[in-house]
Amino acid sequence: MEKLQARNLNLWYYDFQALKDVNVSFEEKKITAIIGPSGCGKSTMLRAFNRMNDLIEGVRTEGKILIDGENILNNGMGLEGLRKKVGMVFQRPNPFPLSIYENIVFGEKIHAEKIKKGRLERIIEDSLKAVFLWDDLKDKLHKPALGLSLEQKQRLCIARLIAVKPDVVLMDEPCSALDPQATARIEELMRELKNNYTIIIVTHNMQQAARVSDETGFMLLGELIEFGRTEDIFTRPKDRRTEDYITGRYG
Repeated sequence: MEKLQARNLNLWYYDFQALKDVNVSFEEKKITAIIGPSGCGKSTMLRAFNRMNDLIEGVRTEGKILIDGENILNNGMGLEGLRKKVGMVFQRPNPFPLSIYENIVFGEKIHAEKIKKGRLERIIEDSLKAVFLWDDLKDKLHKPALGLSLEQKQRLCIARLIAVKPDVVLMDEPCSALDPQATARIEELMRELKNNYTIIIVTHNMQQAARVSDETGFMLLGELIEFGRTEDIFTRPKDRRTEDYITGRYG
């Protein structure tokens, strides 16, 4: 079942066109990887899905982005509701300079006017268990989040995100700051999370895309050149440009 779709999506930064007629559908509860050389529009497309590009001066977007059939580019779509539905994990872990406890309940406190302490504690436990941090942190909830390891910080950011129960999780190079062992553990976590979430990951690491994703899209100069099952993209690409990128001829 299709969760998110882009239809004739175009985006400009002033006069520079960063996305060109992108048409793509993302399946529910699957991991989709977006690959391509630096500057090809991967992160711009990802940020379009929760309208983070709106924060950049000179941005203009045309086309449609549909989540459950609703066009999020309509002016009537509230950004707060959208970002609860579509959350994002960034390249470098960005926990708030607060306690572990306050990091996780931050979003819930924003979205709910009154919330009982017992419910907050349940959210914290469920969120930390979902990212396999509960056993490590259950006795350290009031310690500063900035004291955690890089991998723990990234897991905490994912826990903070899923605490508000989004439908879609966007991940922009989520392992680029991590060592190979931590990367493998975050990839394992992604596979676990796709049981409940639709995940779209931008990565420069083609091996990572091949390992974790169900479907893959290849972007070049703002265009989505090819999209399909990951196995097909990596072993039987239809477009010569995809094959050239995957085999290392350029990029």
